[in-house]
Amino acid sequence: MKSDPRLLTVILNYRTPDMTLQAVAAALRAMDGINGQIVVVDNASGDGSFEKMLAHADTIGWTAAGRVRVVQSGRNGGFGAGNNHGIQTGLSDGTRPDYVYVLNSDAFPAPDAIRRLIDYLQTHPEAGFAGSYIHGPDGDPHLTTFRFPSVSSEFEAAIRFGPVSRMLAEKRVPVDIPDHTRTVDWLAGASLMMRREVLDEIGLFDETFFLYFEETDLCLRARRAGYRTVFVRESEVAHIGSVSTGMKEWQQVPGYWFDSRLHYFTKNHSAFYAALATLAHLTGGVLHRLRQYLRGRRPADPPHFLRTLLRHDMAAMFKPHRHAAEPRLTDPVSRPDGSAIVSE
Repeated sequence: MKSDPRLLTVILNYRTPDMTLQAVAAALRAMDGINGQIVVVDNASGDGSFEKMLAHADTIGWTAAGRVRVVQSGRNGGFGAGNNHGIQTGLSDGTRPDYVYVLNSDAFPAPDAIRRLIDYLQTHPEAGFAGSYIHGPDGDPHLTTFRFPSVSSEFEAAIRFGPVSRMLAEKRVPVDIPDHTRTVDWLAGASLMMRREVLDEIGLFDETFFLYFEETDLCLRARRAGYRTVFVRESEVAHIGSVSTGMKEWQQVPGYWFDSRLHYFTKNHSAFYAALATLAHLTGGVLHRLRQYLRGRRPADPPHFLRTLLRHDMAAMFKPHRHAAEPRLTDPVSRPDGSAIVSE
């Protein structure tokens, strides 16, 4: 392994320029002594974010120092598409990075957090991805460690019944936050480092996912290619959470969540498996509602969740299934002036 690996950090902004600039500052501190660069991608915010961040980077000297580049994606294709744009933009000198680090715009690495991830991947070549321990501003731990979804996990999550959860404990998607470094199926993408050679082999984020399930899909592709995804407990990152998506204020689950869920199951298993997963969720959800009704309590799901899930997936059965091929690191990306960027 290289003693001085090159790192490309990608931070995606959507209408949170002040928060994003704080994340950039924290990432720069954590990259002290590391050979690399940060690419900030404005995901077509349309609110002046790009201009504000570009001016700040110039004024504070980040641009002149060659440590930060601010680019415009040109379209809001979602989390995966925006990060793909930053990854494909690459390092300014045209060299290929050894590692790609995706950091949320509301996430702030501890001074040694990025180095911890690099060191782990440097010494564990069988690991393809490595992610951090995530905590809130007050130190409260955030759950970011998961198993891959399945028919069984859909039933367990929907029924919300202790005996069933205990029986299906090894199928539950959430994994209790480990107190030590260990392999997991997939990690949330708030702070995720990826070996560039793995991305060469399996491709980048599937841009069919607008938001949600894109990290799950990427980690599954890595697993199928023989690479581990590892939770590195010593790497700590503070995270506010849901700033760009507004998830904390959701009154109902948006349509793109249902799109992503169905695409994940259909793509990675089959249309038949996806139908079984939906049937399992509906069955568990109905049983949960019956139990809540008998106890005089409201269901835990958002309003009309099961009805929307059924209608969505039934409608999708009569539409031709489409999904874009995973972009590769050699795919061209357009600069704001229309010229092409190709990572070499």
